[in-house]
Amino acid sequence: MNETEYVLVDAISQYRMRYLVEVPKGKTEWAHDTVAMEEAKEFSQKHLGETIISSRVISLEQAVQLFKVDNDYLKEWSEEQVLATALTQIKEYIK
Repeated sequence: MNETEYVLVDAISQYRMRYLVEVPKGKTEWAHDTVAMEEAKEFSQKHLGETIISSRVISLEQAVQLFKVDNDYLKEWSEEQVLATALTQIKEYIK
């Protein structure tokens, strides 16, 4: 197999959310406030996809360290556990 490298990709996952809020007639802004204060019940959602923000090549050691920072509740995990869970490996058929 050819030589490989590890690329860390930062992305934003976006959803279109809908809320149905009952308000006094003419008080549309009350619905906006209810949603902004996260007090509205979810009506529906639709995943709009991933938007890639940036990417960079990093070492496995850097990846493990970053994983433990981003997921501090898993900081006791071994390198093997981190990589088994979080590394997307290249497919063997790609040569």
